[in-house]
Amino acid sequence: MNRWAFALALATATPAAADVNDIVLSRLATPQGDGTFVAQNADLRSLSSQLGVVLAPRLSTPADTLGFGGFQLTVDYATTTIDPNAAYWRAREGSPDPTGAGGAAHGPTSLNTIGLFARKGLWFPVPAFEVGAGAIHLVDSQIWTGQLYAKIALHEGYHRWWYLPSFAVRGGVSRMMQQRELDLTVASLDATASMHFGVGGTWRFDPYLGWNALLIVPRSEVIDPTPNIDSLVPGNEADNTLNFVFRDQDYIVRQRLVVGAKVQYYIFQMTIEAAFAAAGSSLDDRGGVVDQCMPNSTTTNCDAKDAAKSQRTLSVSAGLDF
Repeated sequence: MNRWAFALALATATPAAADVNDIVLSRLATPQGDGTFVAQNADLRSLSSQLGVVLAPRLSTPADTLGFGGFQLTVDYATTTIDPNAAYWRAREGSPDPTGAGGAAHGPTSLNTIGLFARKGLWFPVPAFEVGAGAIHLVDSQIWTGQLYAKIALHEGYHRWWYLPSFAVRGGVSRMMQQRELDLTVASLDATASMHFGVGGTWRFDPYLGWNALLIVPRSEVIDPTPNIDSLVPGNEADNTLNFVFRDQDYIVRQRLVVGAKVQYYIFQMTIEAAFAAAGSSLDDRGGVVDQCMPNSTTTNCDAKDAAKSQRTLSVSAGLDF
């Protein structure tokens, strides 16, 4: 690169900026009088619980598989409620409370995602088998998740018997990317029952009902609470001693009830789905002795309880079935 190109690059360069829904974990720490920070494990657990529900795999299909020759492409849009008054949502980049010293965030009441998925029916390794892969993006953030799932229909195809619905089980995983401070993985296991109705010989209508269990695994990376201070500058060497990590959390368990319907004409289909996630209640009790974290606790060795409130998700999927 010659000097003129280098000068042009410097002139046009802009600093990297986070979006309003990006997560800044340093805000979930309480500053101490000596300049150090104490990680609030309970806040991390509840934040991860609600964010995990937002980014978790959705059913978006009835129990029937696509068939061993079937293939599907869809685009999804979903909105999931969160608790805007919960103190842990101050971790949002767009939160009006950036101090990390507690208090309600008073942010948006829901988070939106868009996604792109591909699904394929298979006959191997067992009949009535289906796999899928895709990615979803949290709107107004740099967060992406990669998702995979596999589904087995234990019973399908007897559509003339209205009293004998199709039934399937599915396992999936969602892995969050593009966040430097938080590592979040969501495993999913669900069971679905659905019915099939033909309409006018050209349309098909498939309502379905499902139950879904989520296993959310959050992990903290090294947190720099003073990102604007360069520890390599002479005189700032002590800034490195302020870095910290949140304690590894035990698995977070959430459960969802799902109801939806798929409408299809020729190869064009649309699916509407509503999900209700019960409030979180799991406890991080890795030491075997219950010692719950108190608000603004000055210790990091306490057990964190998931205080996430219930959440609702409404999603719409449209695409092509081949």
